Formats: sequence, C-alpha cells, structure tokens
Amino acid sequence: MVRRLSLRSRALHDDAHAHFRRMRRESPVYRARLSLRRDVYLVTRYDDVKALLAGDDLVKKPGNAEGARRRREPWAPAMIRPLLTSLLFADDPAHRRIRGLVRQAFTPRRIALLEPRIAAITEALLDRVVARRGRDAGRLELVDALALPLPLRVIAELVGVPDEDLPRFLAWSQRILGPTTPLHMLRALPAVRGFLRYVDALADARRASPRGDLMSALVAAEDAGDRLSRDELLGMVFLLLTAGHETTVSLITNGVRALLESPDQLALLRAQPELMDLAIEELLRFDGPLLTTELYYARRPLMLRGATIPAGEAVLPVLLSANRDEAAFADADRLDIRRDPNPHLAFGRGAHFCLGAPLARLEGRVAIAALLRRLPGLRLAEPAQPQRYENAWILHKPRGLALRWG
Repeated sequence: MVRRLSLRSRALHDDAHAHFRRMRRESPVYRARLSLRRDVYLVTRYDDVKALLAGDDLVKKPGNAEGARRRREPWAPAMIRPLLTSLLFADDPAHRRIRGLVRQAFTPRRIALLEPRIAAITEALLDRVVARRGRDAGRLELVDALALPLPLRVIAELVGVPDEDLPRFLAWSQRILGPTTPLHMLRALPAVRGFLRYVDALADARRASPRGDLMSALVAAEDAGDRLSRDELLGMVFLLLTAGHETTVSLITNGVRALLESPDQLALLRAQPELMDLAIEELLRFDGPLLTTELYYARRPLMLRGATIPAGEAVLPVLLSANRDEAAFADADRLDIRRDPNPHLAFGRGAHFCLGAPLARLEGRVAIAALLRRLPGLRLAEPAQPQRYENAWILHKPRGLALRWG
C-alpha cells in the first residue's frame, strides 16, 4: 500500500476498492493526507463505520471536541460562511433544530408525488437518445444524456428554480464544490457571490408570492415560532441543489456500469423487473455514490483497531469500504440483486442519515428501469477500458460512461 495516501490522490479514486480492501486487512484505521498541512483518519471496516455514525464519538465542529487539543473551525471567507450552516456542518442542538424545520418541507409524501414528473423527464431525455441519427445513432454518453440532467432538473423544479437558470446553477456548483482549503475557497468566491444573490432574490420572491415549491415551504417552515435564519436557508438550498443531484448522478452511472459488467444480474433484472427495488439497494452497496461521509472530528480520544485518534482530529468513515467489507456481506465483491437483507451504509446512518435518500432511490429506480426498457442491447462502448473517476471531495464520481445500444 502507498504510504500516506492522499484523499485527493487520483490513484485512490481510480482504484478505490482495491485500496480500501488492503486498508481493511492491513490498517483499518488509516492515517491519510487531507491537505498539505492536515491529516485525516480513514475508518474502513463496516462495524466501526456503523458504530461511529450511530454513536456520539464524532462531532461536526472541531470546537466541540473535548480536551486541550480542540481545534478551531477551518478558516473560511465571510462570504462562504452561509454555505457552511447546513445540516452537514451542524451538531446538536442546532442540527436537530434545522433538520426538524427542513423535514416539514421535505416529506416522503412530497417525494412520492414526484414520480410521474421524474418519469416524464426521463422519457423526454431518452426520446432524444432514440431519435439520434447518423454517427450518433445507437450511442450515448450516460452522464450527459441522462444521469446528470435528470436529477438536476428534478431538484431544481422541487426547489423552484426555472429551467432556464439550470446552466448557471450547474456552473456555480462545479466551481464551489471542492476541498475546504483556503485557496479553493478564494477561487470559488465569484461563484458563491452569484449563487447567494440568486437565492436571496428567489427567497424574497417566494415570501411575497408563495408557490407549491420547496423554497416556499422553506421560507415558511416554522416550529413553535422558530424559523430558518437567512444563512441557514442559504446553506440548506445550496445543500439541496448540490447534494440533491451529485449523488444521483453517481448512483445511476455506477449502477448501470455494475449491471453491464454482471451479465447474469442484468439478465435477471430484465426477466424480473419486480426486483428493481432490491437491485437499487444492491447497486448502492456494491458501488455507491459516496467515497466517504462529510468530515467529522473526534469528540474525545478514540481507541480503534489498535490505533489512537486524538480528540479534535479529522475522521472520515469510508462508506464505500464499509459496504464491501467481507465480514459484513457474504461475497461482498459480487453483485447480487437478490441480496436481502442489505443493511448497507451508502446514505450514512444515525442523526445525519441523508434526508434526500428517498429521492435518490426513486430517481435511480425510474432511470435504470427506463434505460433497460427503451434501449435494447445496452452495453459498454469500451468494455476493456477501466473506469476513471473524478478527483472529487468525498464523491465516488465517474468521469463519464460511454454506452452503445441496439
């Protein structure tokens, strides 16, 4: 194993499962490079990841760690701070309060009602693929054709962002998302400025004239006289518009590739489409959209697998590794769409379990079912080429996936 592997290493992202397999065996608590000046402890075994996420040994704010080694929160320009007030960066009681307010607007019923619209968007995107002629006939780049535009349009409509503004939101999010380093944050300031101005204006418009969208519900969210502050609202909308599509892009793309590389499972799913719900859970386990959770810090000194993690040190539970742990899943490296039960951790666990999990599952199910139904003979355009991944913060994000069909 490469010593002192960096979390930003292309070698890690392009061969993540092999690296994590060795870590589980040789160094299940692995001290990696987070940045030039900071390290992070990667926790790779299923039982450890599950226990840490469900317990109280980790905190989101380093200042909430115990003892003399408490660290200050990472520096951020004043303009960016509103984006750091979302659920991802809050501890209780603030986390409980924000989540309670947001949950009222992000209900399972609201998500279930989206299925006809998700199906309609999917069919329209695939109509374009089927209508291609000439050299493009029978070909598609999955991310560009479906995996990106579907969840991006769905979450934008859910929040209340018009279609014509989607290119701006995509450009902003791509510039903003990245490592929480001072240099990256400074480079992202123009995109942050544009995003904040836009969301402020949209929120004001919904206060004056509410509609049936999530932005209207968020500005009206109230519990015992409590409301989201401006910064909390901006942070929540940013989280929805970024995490609300990024994870689904990877779920669809990684899932389709996994099926195409497992012909027996693909044939089984075609023959028994009623297995789709189980298949989505297995695709999430087998090659999920997230490499790790967001950043945590040790609340107190932790003794784990013979390693000591000092209080205040950065910790990343590795979801992708936990879901391939041989001690937790039989034949962990084999795709099995009949696997049941399937207690994977693709969306985390405990207090910070992903609020958007039902939406991601629904979009994945609709998109993959439509692909298999409408594109017979679907196959990899370059089956001998290894998949390459973006060097992205916490994401297990493929660069693309070229397919052929018919």
